[in-house]
Amino acid sequence: MIPTREEWQRTLTERHGEELQKKLSGATVAICGLGGLGSNIAVSLARVGIGKLILIDFDMVDITNLHRQQYKAEQIGMSKTDALAQNLSEIAPYLEIEQHNVKVTTDNIVGLLHNADIICEAFDRPEEKSMLVDCVFEMLSDKYLVSGSGMAGLGSANLIKTRKLTSHFILCGDEISDISDGMGLVCSRVMLCAAHQAHAVIRIIAGEKDF
Repeated sequence: MIPTREEWQRTLTERHGEELQKKLSGATVAICGLGGLGSNIAVSLARVGIGKLILIDFDMVDITNLHRQQYKAEQIGMSKTDALAQNLSEIAPYLEIEQHNVKVTTDNIVGLLHNADIICEAFDRPEEKSMLVDCVFEMLSDKYLVSGSGMAGLGSANLIKTRKLTSHFILCGDEISDISDGMGLVCSRVMLCAAHQAHAVIRIIAGEKDF
């Protein structure tokens, strides 16, 4: 049985406190890329009671995604935006979701992200990461940006960290490992980095200053 909106909100408020939950429920977070980082970030933020998520990806769910991404075998062939929205709605039925099944480019980035309070970069390719970071710095400089760099392989979980590079730019990961270095991406380590990114988002919303 799905709880009522009032029951849902009351439970979250009891867990997080009225002041913080009000901030979380009023926040809009954009997630650019819905793979291992993005899909796990989205699940964490949905569970904590974020008010709205903007989901952006142009890819389809593939069998090779299932070992580290928040999709189901029965969703193979679906767009990632549709599949993740479906899963998030089961987790957090009153979450507002905005979907964009498109590739982020320099031409559409402002239109896609201008309503977000915080932007999560969760791309796989270095050139896409750089493009997003550069565009946010140049065209959306008032937005907070939480990015991921380095989460591949079997390195120690303790090497994954969160660093505040500027007042509005947070970087999570070990900043070294790369998928070309060896065995590539492993579910547990990718999820660690995603958890760092999600927690950074929550801390920003809460008004925490130190990272």
